[in-house]
Amino acid sequence: MSDARQRELEYHEKLYSGFAQSHFARPAVRALRAHMAQRILAVTGADQGSRVLSLGCGIGDTELLLAPHVGEVTGIDLSPAAIRQARADARARGIRNARFEQGTGAGGRFDVAIAIFFLHHLPDAELVALPDQLREQLTPGGVFYSLDPSRRRLAGAVGRLLIPKLMKRYQTEDERELEAEATAALFRTAGWETRVAMYDFGSSPLAGLFPGWRAGYRMARRLDDWVLRVPALARRGSNFEVIARA
Repeated sequence: MSDARQRELEYHEKLYSGFAQSHFARPAVRALRAHMAQRILAVTGADQGSRVLSLGCGIGDTELLLAPHVGEVTGIDLSPAAIRQARADARARGIRNARFEQGTGAGGRFDVAIAIFFLHHLPDAELVALPDQLREQLTPGGVFYSLDPSRRRLAGAVGRLLIPKLMKRYQTEDERELEAEATAALFRTAGWETRVAMYDFGSSPLAGLFPGWRAGYRMARRLDDWVLRVPALARRGSNFEVIARA
């Protein structure tokens, strides 16, 4: 295991052994995850017959929201603590079509692969190699969806200026923000039909800062839907999506 991956694992073992469970259960964060799940279903076309692979699934909060709408979800993550929690939550909810495995890969073929706030944790060499690796795991015409922080995001610049300590609480020393078009270009170069979209401007940062304020998140989400129609503002959005078809 590389030094960077070891640092990531140590950080996330701590995160998923306490803070994450309480934070992700807060009303605004739950509303954010519900919106993510509906967005994934809409842009990937995943349905009751789809097998879905989730890279870096964490405690499975998004995956368990997807599970009732798809055929099967398989989540993988390096963190044993995260996988234990994901499995426990699946049992508690009676969800039988979601399985969670500790590691970096899963066997079998999938119709959809997702990576929610995962690519920006990968070292550059692993990120470059990912499109070719995923092609081997997806069925012909399969779809990949990712969501990651944009290097151009206004919220990040403001946060680093005004609340640097809080920003560091949500980041590891090895992760970084990504350039949307450069990330999409990795998939295009590998032969994927690829497009980029901005997911939000201020709603997910608001959910992170005020996780108990569900009404505030929903108001910010509605505002985002308007703001993202303005190209100059959309370019400074917080998180971008890559949607690629093999």
